[in-house]
Amino acid sequence: MNAVMTLLNDKNDHLHKFLQLNETELINFMQGNFDNLEIFYQSRETILDLIRCIDGLVEVALKDSPATAANIEANEKKDLLKALSRKNDLVTQILAQDLQILSVIEQAKSDIIKELRQVQSAKKAVGAYKSGETKNQLDEEA
Repeated sequence: MNAVMTLLNDKNDHLHKFLQLNETELINFMQGNFDNLEIFYQSRETILDLIRCIDGLVEVALKDSPATAANIEANEKKDLLKALSRKNDLVTQILAQDLQILSVIEQAKSDIIKELRQVQSAKKAVGAYKSGETKNQLDEEA
């Protein structure tokens, strides 16, 4: 059961890193700085891959463990429930951050689309007033 606890704590540590990464980039995004967007998504994916691996190791450890819910000591149950509760709290915070991040990104996309439409309208207006060179052809016979 100690191996499972260690893995759950590792998972929570990675979720905490994920939360911190989101927090840092959310601040950047709110300031209109999207320079690290690709690195941000790659970092998140790397952390999620690690969490998936840890989940797989937890499954293996649980299958290999002779412990059942009935024979786990009270303090071990308490520690497991505490780790699971922390995981749930972290996941809830991450989901809230993700909603904020998506909102900021959607707003930035909307602003860019509005700006592009304004530029396009301005180009059309300028094009309408733009006068081409008129060539006066003189009749040389005259």
